[in-house]
Amino acid sequence: MVTAPTTVTITGAGGQIGYALLFRIAAGDMLGPDRPVRLRLLEIPQGMRAAEGAALELQDCAFPLLDAVELSDDPRVAFDGCNIALLVGARPRGPGMERADLLAANAGIFGPQGAAIGASAAVDVRVVVVGNPANTNALIAAASAAPDVPADRFSALTRLDHNRAVGQLAEALAVGPGAITDVTIWGNHSATQFPDVTHATLTRPDAPGERTPLLAALALRLGGHEQAIAWLDDVFIPRVAQRGAEIIQVRGSSSVASAANAAIEHVRDEHHGTPNGWTSAAVVSRGEYGVPEGLVCSFPVTSDGTGYRVVEGLELDDRGHRRLDASVAELIAERDAVRELGVVR
Repeated sequence: MVTAPTTVTITGAGGQIGYALLFRIAAGDMLGPDRPVRLRLLEIPQGMRAAEGAALELQDCAFPLLDAVELSDDPRVAFDGCNIALLVGARPRGPGMERADLLAANAGIFGPQGAAIGASAAVDVRVVVVGNPANTNALIAAASAAPDVPADRFSALTRLDHNRAVGQLAEALAVGPGAITDVTIWGNHSATQFPDVTHATLTRPDAPGERTPLLAALALRLGGHEQAIAWLDDVFIPRVAQRGAEIIQVRGSSSVASAANAAIEHVRDEHHGTPNGWTSAAVVSRGEYGVPEGLVCSFPVTSDGTGYRVVEGLELDDRGHRRLDASVAELIAERDAVRELGVVR
């Protein structure tokens, strides 16, 4: 049976993250070795030349799964019949720019893109927002696509934060990342996020079939429960939250390959399922864990291949509630700022 190509639209396709995404998607890393793809590259006019160069390289790779590459600077054209949209291009924060100015600038990008998705995307479209501030940009896009596309088809990327947290824990415990499951990123993709290990578990190297609470393993390694909590609060959480800034300082530019990898894993797990515990994604709240309905907030999520669902019923202690509440307060402030712009209700 011949499988019809899946149309994947990438915005900001001429940028560095877009460039890192294109070749892995065309190679089958995102949707699998049996899913042909049609790539739509959306760019602003100034970025079209770079996107054209990427399209030439895609042709030169002769990927068996790549059905076609199409370029446009018109969102209505780029999202026509789109099944998966990766909204990567965003206005970065410039020197002296207030957060309200940043939100206004991005409303001018994600509002029209959301409207174009609502008008012309396929009925099964799923959208992941990568461009920052990702949570609120997703809120803007979802509001602009309504009522044609349900809000739960939109999500924002916190898988990069999730992967960063797992990587830091693996290093601290001297294990491979695959030994760690059920870490959670709560809240906003910002410095207020809460990387939480309360429910995380660790595969014991000496007993592969058994799992132990990760917090207990940290306490054993660091000399006690209090020492483990101190390390989490003073070292782990700040480093995960500030990892992007650390990479800019060290490499001279922002995260590219790791962001693209996280976006690919986010889409892959949403479409193929999460068989090994949960992951983290920012999705539209339905009131879970006291988060106001409609906010795009990061939660622990699972998927059976039909979209992400929030894992409910987890207990948060006072420390966890304080950190989640602080991040949610930031999301509320961002929502209220874009409400004043008339972008969302």
